[in-house]
Amino acid sequence: MATRYRVFSVRVAAVTSLTPHFVRVTLTGDALADFSSVGLDQRIKVVLPLDGVGFSELPEDEDWYAAWRALPDAERNPLRTYTVRSFRPDARELDIDFVAHGDAGPASRWVSSCRVGDELRIVGPRVPESPEDLPTGAAEFAPGHASRILLAGDETAAPAICAILEALDVSTVGHVFIEVPTDADRLPVSAPAGVEVRWIARNGATHGVRMTDQVHAWASTVVAGAASVAGSPSVGSPSVAAGPACGDGVELADVDVDEQVLWDVPATEESRPVYAWIAGEAGCVKELRRHLVRGVGIDRKQVAFMGYWRHGKAEN
Repeated sequence: MATRYRVFSVRVAAVTSLTPHFVRVTLTGDALADFSSVGLDQRIKVVLPLDGVGFSELPEDEDWYAAWRALPDAERNPLRTYTVRSFRPDARELDIDFVAHGDAGPASRWVSSCRVGDELRIVGPRVPESPEDLPTGAAEFAPGHASRILLAGDETAAPAICAILEALDVSTVGHVFIEVPTDADRLPVSAPAGVEVRWIARNGATHGVRMTDQVHAWASTVVAGAASVAGSPSVGSPSVAAGPACGDGVELADVDVDEQVLWDVPATEESRPVYAWIAGEAGCVKELRRHLVRGVGIDRKQVAFMGYWRHGKAEN
């Protein structure tokens, strides 16, 4: 079987300041003819240059990760995970929206100084030789036949949420909550008429608090009605396992977000009254998932949740 993932050598074609905290970098290169788009919230790895080193050699069609791990510390390029905001295969162009927050990390430092023509490496899926070779696990949004959707996330999840919104069926119904640093960081995005999009500016407030409050309010006023319309018992009633148990009667395992990866994606195509997709800072994501599943009583198989990052902890 052919290698499903590979290293793509690309260069910067454009750098566009979208808002005070969002920068779009357009990448291009002949290698992108072999890049495969696999989903709406598709993740890729960005390989960042090292000062004085640039890029250490990595194999394109072999086990790049093992080769990367084997490099000496001083030669091991930082890896960070990002969402493909858009991909134009005919033009061999790929957009990534970066959150710029000073020099707090290697990706933010790089995007603050990158210029047209700069080299970069990304790791993503290649075009498969046959359908069964299509990579899985690089995209998580899978609402199936849900009657209503919930999308919630902070600025690190905003590019994925925007990509999802622009690809939704026009008949989709739901609510979207996106927390960003300031009012000026709202991004233009198209959404179906039945999907309400709320941009929530922190403006100095504690990270996640305002978004959490609004998701709680949504759950208390919207979810029960959506479940009833779908023919299910009201979410939050005893028969839907409100309290410490999940909607499927299984205890919701606690996750230490400082030691474990917070990541779980339901894999069912069943009809569901609600499908929730939550991503961003792991502590906030954990609290929201706990509230939706334990507090409100939504079946845990209806909630996809992803801790993209954790306060005080660098990505490996």
